[in-house]
Amino acid sequence: MTAGSPLRRPAHQPGPLRAAGQPMPQRAADQSECVSDACITCSDTAVAVTVVRLLDDDLAVVDTGNGEEEVSVALVTAGIGDTILVHAREAIGVVAR
Repeated sequence: MTAGSPLRRPAHQPGPLRAAGQPMPQRAADQSECVSDACITCSDTAVAVTVVRLLDDDLAVVDTGNGEEEVSVALVTAGIGDTILVHAREAIGVVAR
């Protein structure tokens, strides 16, 4: 995808967006979970962090190893001390309890 390329979904075909002029992304029929170290949406990676404290509104303070950050835990059930995977400040999985 080039900078400034609009994302388009053919009107007759539901599914993932694609950059204008690019083929539709294909996913193996038997692939039901992520098997890569990178996000299938944007090719970025998730980071393992430790939950330090839980806040209101589905937020948590986590230890990144380089300091503390606030992230959303709305999509997972996480507790203090859990190791979670975070992508774009959103917890996307619990690795260890």
